Amino acid sequence: MERADEMAEFLRRCWAVINLDNVAHNLREIRSKLRPGCMIMGVVKADAYGHGDKYIVDELVKLGVNWFAVSNINEAVSLRTQGIYHPILILGTTPAAMAGQLCQYNITQTVFSPEYACQLQEQAALQGVTVQCHIKVDTGMCRLGFNGTSPKALDEIEAACRCPNLNIDGIFTHFSSSDEYNEESIAFTKEQFSVFQQVCQNLEQRGITFSLRHCSNSGGIVNYPEMNLDMVRAGILMYGLLPDKACQGKIDLKPVMELRAVVSMVKQVAAGVKVSYGRTFTVEQDMTLATIPLGYADGYHRLLSNQGKMLVNGQFAPIVGRVCMDQLVLDVTGIPHVAEGSEVTVVGESQGRTITMDEVAQLCGTANYEIMCILGRRVPRVYYRGGENIGVVDYIRHNVE
Repeated sequence: MERADEMAEFLRRCWAVINLDNVAHNLREIRSKLRPGCMIMGVVKADAYGHGDKYIVDELVKLGVNWFAVSNINEAVSLRTQGIYHPILILGTTPAAMAGQLCQYNITQTVFSPEYACQLQEQAALQGVTVQCHIKVDTGMCRLGFNGTSPKALDEIEAACRCPNLNIDGIFTHFSSSDEYNEESIAFTKEQFSVFQQVCQNLEQRGITFSLRHCSNSGGIVNYPEMNLDMVRAGILMYGLLPDKACQGKIDLKPVMELRAVVSMVKQVAAGVKVSYGRTFTVEQDMTLATIPLGYADGYHRLLSNQGKMLVNGQFAPIVGRVCMDQLVLDVTGIPHVAEGSEVTVVGESQGRTITMDEVAQLCGTANYEIMCILGRRVPRVYYRGGENIGVVDYIRHNVE
């Protein structure tokens, strides 16, 4: 992937390399976990987990993904204006007053409470539209959703489904611990599934059925194939990472994103010099330092100060001093041929060595999800298929090539 000759069309400061071949590989692996006929909803919220929704969604359409899930109406409309006509589910809330826009763009809205159902019905009737909807049942996540364990739940869901301006054709829940495969989490996930199944069965006895029932997120897909009902919601698996180390060895994934940068300056410093803000690192002996134009404004955590590392010419180089807003400093002492313009692997593989998103996340005390999602919008995304550069999304230039 180190093809600097093809990258002159964007600012070679720092950039994300997105391998679409690995998206295809990961989709094949996900499908191997599903029974025949089970559909895939590709979760592409947060700009496809930082990968850039346009190219990712186009690729998923080619690969036969049936549905897409986003967080909010702005993300859904963005997909529509980019020419995506597949069904889209908004997982979060949309102001009821926007019922007309939901209908105009043919977007499916999650209905999660009796109050919201009434509000959406009222606005849809007022605006003369019918809104496509899925019911969300809370089975233990304690976020959005009708309380699946409440005696009132069936009456509330039935009332929502009887709303004349809401076309409710799907029902789903969300597992809170399906990725953590320990005794307690297994028991809780099974209980969540049981509550959901009971709600669906009781509604069916009342004459209310749904074409689509979906429970499984990425952890569910891997750990509980028996719970992969009519459709699954594939998120982080599509991007080549596991939701938890407990899933390791159960599915063969390839990371879709790598992060790269360049050396902007190399300098020799003497023992005793202190580096970067706060002077938190002291040079103990003469060192060679390289400045990298990447910082926390690009989504590279300040928590990595004095503990992160990168690959320069295939060798590990530790971060010295604090990560700044736009720059940081590496110790490249003993690494040959480091010069201005040398390519740096921030996350990814170089000459047989690798730095993973999981390793970076562990140093930051967070999840791999966050490391991808916080990647700044001033970092261009460069897309490859079959080893060829097929396009660039550069948000700062407001340009999609």
